[in-house]
Amino acid sequence: MPNSPEPDATTERKLIEAIALKRLVLAQYNGAEMLLAPHRLFSRHDELFVSAFNPRKNWRSEEERRLGHFKLDGLSEVTITEDVFEPLPNFDEAPPRETDREVFAVTA
Repeated sequence: MPNSPEPDATTERKLIEAIALKRLVLAQYNGAEMLLAPHRLFSRHDELFVSAFNPRKNWRSEEERRLGHFKLDGLSEVTITEDVFEPLPNFDEAPPRETDREVFAVTA
């Protein structure tokens, strides 16, 4: 039996679909509702993460806007919305860390 629950495979599929279609997702993350623009799904130490922009966060400037990394284990009730997003102009194609493994990423 694994130490932590596996993320729901449906969550992973929904995030891949949202990345491919460049659609915002609504999700619960550790109990808080979040609106996210998912840019990348990646693996770190055999655990899945999503790099996503949170458009509801108050950013001091356009230049400060960046992706956060959310562990899939903490995400639930993921719903793909009809709202399309544009990838951040400063989106780096490389995974966050050298040892991270890319699963799927948004294309420009």
